[in-house]
Order: sequence, then structure tokens, then C-alpha cells
Amino acid sequence: MNYEYAKYATEKAKELLSIDSPTGFTARAAEWVLEEFTSLGLPACQTVKGGVVAKLGGPETGDGLMLMAHTDTLGGMVAEVKANGRLRIVPLGGLSPQNIETECVRVYTRDGRVIEGTCQLINASTHVNGEFGSRPRNFDTLEIVLDEPVSTAEETRGYGVETGDIVAFEPRTRLTASGYIKSRFLDDKLSVGILLGLAKYIKDMDAVLSRPVYLHVTVYEEVGFGGSSSLPEGVTEAVSVDMGCVGEGLRCTERQVSICAKDSGGPYSYQLTGKLIAAAKKEGADYAVDIYPHYGSDVETTLKAGYDIRHGLIGPGVYASHGYERSHLDGVCNTLKLLKGLLEI
Repeated sequence: MNYEYAKYATEKAKELLSIDSPTGFTARAAEWVLEEFTSLGLPACQTVKGGVVAKLGGPETGDGLMLMAHTDTLGGMVAEVKANGRLRIVPLGGLSPQNIETECVRVYTRDGRVIEGTCQLINASTHVNGEFGSRPRNFDTLEIVLDEPVSTAEETRGYGVETGDIVAFEPRTRLTASGYIKSRFLDDKLSVGILLGLAKYIKDMDAVLSRPVYLHVTVYEEVGFGGSSSLPEGVTEAVSVDMGCVGEGLRCTERQVSICAKDSGGPYSYQLTGKLIAAAKKEGADYAVDIYPHYGSDVETTLKAGYDIRHGLIGPGVYASHGYERSHLDGVCNTLKLLKGLLEI
């Protein structure tokens, strides 16, 4: 596994990041994922829930492995068209009001229009608002200012905007010359790119897998039930390929692959976590084992749904999670190496 596939994975992630897909509004992103899997020669289908399941390879029967990533992201929903024509929103997933102020947004209406705007503090002019610095930032003190000449609720509704419309935040994706990737929603579109990179590697190498291996790109992870269904028969192990946490008290950096031993939902399978560590060592992947204090994953919802599996969690190190996130090509490459080792190819 070389850097070629890490670069491919990152470019694919960049393409996916350009498609707005807040949780509950993922159809276009899922269609893109389905087309990408199909173009790599994988048999794939879309689930009723809206996710995508593909067969990566291996025999028809045996102890199957499922690799999961998710393409739904954080976002907002219009909760009120205010009397002044601006919008009050509520979060989709764990969106933090503290880090969305001044971000550009796109409002998707039910009739297919896309209206641009900006998330601002109410009375956002510092030359007018003497309390600008002391005002709390929450979903009642922030509002969406549309880039249209509206000053009443009726004028805003004239553009098709209504309660329940989706508000998507500009990801601001950047790839630096030093190998960093910066963007909102690397969680978890970067790991969707990694699964595509793994699939391309297997295709290019004409690799034969010793066990059935499936890919599931879920669409409701950010609200806690992405991996609760669509597990193929015979799967005994499932690994979430999500984001690895980077922060104080943790060892992982953005240039490593993180292996999670426990998060706020409890410990991951001791047996499978050991296999992940062994796979990283075998392939020379730079890795760290950490405990995530505030985290939940798709494979935990698979267990909660009653499936009898062993579960694990890995991902490239990502800093500033659920904000303006940053990772590195090295972290992508190390994640691919671990997965190569796990698949024994």
C-alpha cells in the first residue's frame, strides 16, 4: 500500500465533501457513493434507509467482515421563518453553535431551490451592538441571513423557504502542499474516501480475499442509528472506519491511524481490537490506541440492534472534530495499511 492510494482516497473525499449531505438529506451523496462503488466493479445496492452496501470480495460464505463509514454530516434545519425574514435553525446531529458563526450556508427548499446565506449573531455589526463580545452563542442568538432582498417572513416564504428545510454549511475543503486536508465533515467523508481507496487497491492488485468482506456507507450515524440495519448474513465482525480523535490526553496525531479501545458507549471487542493492533504492526502502520471520552459509532448501534458480532473502531487522526477539522495524508495512508493487514492481502 503506497501513497498513490492515500492521494486517491483524499481526492475522492474532496469530491464527496462538495456534495451537501446533512443527516436526513443524503440522497445525492449516497447516489455518488453507489456510482463510485459500481465504477470499481463492486456489486452494490442502496438500502431502503438510504445507505449503500457493497460486496468488496471474498467467498460466498464464511465468517464475514463489514467495514462501515458514513456520509451523513452535521447540519441544520429551519425551525422558524422569523418576522424579519431571517431563519432560526435547530441542529442536525451534534452541531455546535460556538463554531458556526459567520459560516456560509445553503438552504435547500422543498421545491428544489437552493438559497445562499450566512450564519450570524443577531445584530452582528460590532459598530452597532455594544454587547457583541458578551452575547452567548446558541441557536436562539444565531440566525441565518439569506442572500436575498428579504425583510419579512412573507418575502422569505416567497423564495420557497419554510420550516423543515435543510441548512447545509460550507465545508471549506483545502488540501495543503504539506499534505494536510482541512474541511468540515472529514467526519466521515474522509473515511468513505478511504474505503474507495481500499477498493481501488484490491481491484488494481487483483487481490483475492479469504473471507466475505462488505462495505456499508451509512446515512444516519450523526443521530445514532446508522449501523442498526443491513448487515449481510454471515457477518461476524464489523469495524467502523470513522475519525480518530486527536486532543489532550490522547496519543493519536493527525498523521497516524487511531484504534479505539473504548468510547462513551463502552469497550470495543477485546479480540477484534487485538486483531486491529496486530494488522497495524504487520503492515508497519503508524498507529495509536486511545480511549475516546465523548464518542459513539455505527458498530455500537449494530450491537444495540441485536446483531451477534464482534465490533471495532479505527480511523485517521482528525483534530477539531465536529468543527473545522484537519487530518493528513499520512493518517489516510496508515489507515489503508491497517485495513490491508486486516484483510490479509
